[in-house]
Amino acid sequence: MLTGNREFNEVYEKYKNLVLKTAFIYSGDDYDAAEDITQETFLKLYIGFEELKNGNISSWLCVAARNAAINHRKKYRREVLRLDEEGYAVQEELRESTEEEYTGIELEQSRRKLHEKIFAGLMEKNPRWYEAIMLVYYMEIPQAKAAEMMGVRLQVLHSILHRAKKWIAKTYGAEYEEMTDPDR
Repeated sequence: MLTGNREFNEVYEKYKNLVLKTAFIYSGDDYDAAEDITQETFLKLYIGFEELKNGNISSWLCVAARNAAINHRKKYRREVLRLDEEGYAVQEELRESTEEEYTGIELEQSRRKLHEKIFAGLMEKNPRWYEAIMLVYYMEIPQAKAAEMMGVRLQVLHSILHRAKKWIAKTYGAEYEEMTDPDR
């Protein structure tokens, strides 16, 4: 529980690199943006901790950083610098066709909804599976470290991941295939 600056500093020191890595990956390898996103994420944690104190802080931090980085990337991905006649940098916005832009947005929303549905279903089916999938595949923590964090042997983690992936494929495989293969 964060009751003072000491506890917040401990949480910050423990998770700052994880949040920075998440922000860096999802911002399109933009280190400056990742630093800003990390700072904003920890500020949000500090301000809204009362609402979060019963939750998983590390997961919340990673999800908040990922979402902020994705929003940042969407905002700035279409800006391109070019030089004008005098040699000054000018920003332009790249535009896709309206149809391509709409289709891309619709596909991204469908993927996000499916991922949310999978994670919610996974959490309901087995919270240990959810935790293992989040640590290893979402947060990209090495499996040995994830096993240690979960308090299990590495072989047990492998078993948990295998069962979780098998359940995901069985439960959501057809829906995923339908979304990724438009000719079906």
